[in-house]
Amino acid sequence: MSLNASFKRDLESRIAQLKADNVYKRLNYLDSPQSARVRMEGRGEILILSSNNYLGLCDEPSVVQAGVDGLRKYGAGTGSVRFICGTYTVHRDLEAALARFVGTAASLSFVACWNANEALTATVVEAGDLVVSDELNHASIIDSIRLAKAITKCTTAVYRHGDLDDLVEKLRAHSGARRRLIWTDGVFSMEGSICKLPELLQIARDHDAVLVVDDSHASGVLGKTGRGTAEHFGVLGEVDVITSTLGKALGGAAGGFVAGSEALCDMLTQRSRPQLFSNALPPTVASSALAAVHYTEQHPERVQRLRDNTIYFREQIVEAGFKPLAGETPIVPIIIGETAAAIRMSDMLLEEGVFVTGFGFPVVPQGTARVRCQISAAHSRDDLDFAVRAFRKAGARLGLV
Repeated sequence: MSLNASFKRDLESRIAQLKADNVYKRLNYLDSPQSARVRMEGRGEILILSSNNYLGLCDEPSVVQAGVDGLRKYGAGTGSVRFICGTYTVHRDLEAALARFVGTAASLSFVACWNANEALTATVVEAGDLVVSDELNHASIIDSIRLAKAITKCTTAVYRHGDLDDLVEKLRAHSGARRRLIWTDGVFSMEGSICKLPELLQIARDHDAVLVVDDSHASGVLGKTGRGTAEHFGVLGEVDVITSTLGKALGGAAGGFVAGSEALCDMLTQRSRPQLFSNALPPTVASSALAAVHYTEQHPERVQRLRDNTIYFREQIVEAGFKPLAGETPIVPIIIGETAAAIRMSDMLLEEGVFVTGFGFPVVPQGTARVRCQISAAHSRDDLDFAVRAFRKAGARLGLV
């Protein structure tokens, strides 16, 4: 059976245009664990500078072994939905550990943070409610709010990135809303910037709003012990709702969670569609994620090493003549300009043995295409120096430095 011919031709035409515009994304295949250096098919050993493996736990032996042990103890998967076929004890243990880690009373795990975000908004809002979102929030938050609006007919608004006066204006314009939710990323993934959490908390209190923070790029990264944006600002335990991922600093496998009150997590268990109609997180992944949380709690020096590496790389890349966006997170975006140029820069860096991805429109606004560097605690100083030398060579060839 073949595809509808016109449908197939349309897809092929659109793909051809992406290639002609030099914005086509090509996959690179790895044949080793995610780490500071990997084996890439056809290229040999490559330095990774574009991974969310912030703490270097993807190949941490104790985390890997916990996954192997979980696979042997619980099997390959859950087989169905948690309330239908049973919930594994490792899910309960993981959720208790996550709640403790981020400073909430409870948490509930999902197969991805995308699903956690999708589940949250539509479950807790109703007609007459207002949801306000930072304009640079992650696509999963945006889609979560769009879905909630379609399902519940709630009111939505977007405030300019980090503009708290605009946020207050939006809240005042909808002062008659039954309930108000403020959605923000903790760390904005394409900018590397941190939300203004203390001010957001005060605004939420002043306007009787619920503050929801997606901490996916902050969990394991920010704060003295890696507990996220709230610990970074000294307000651990004060955020109403935190969502985050297990697929980045916390082991890097998969999964996400919502953390908040026991009532919130119970309601998500009872009513959220990704819980009611989708299998739970595979127990082997839950086991490795639990080990990653424990490891992070027991090894705060990993978080400090990440911070030290970030400072060093930022200093060296500036000295090399580049101007990354200012910040203190391990996300270091270097603005190139046009999408095709950013992708070309990425290709040239790969030729030099450094894998770092170029991003352009529609991921970021037109004219702000960038190469986004992501630093890991697994990187050595030699790794970072190697990366800077590669940037110097590629930047010189493109006339950027």
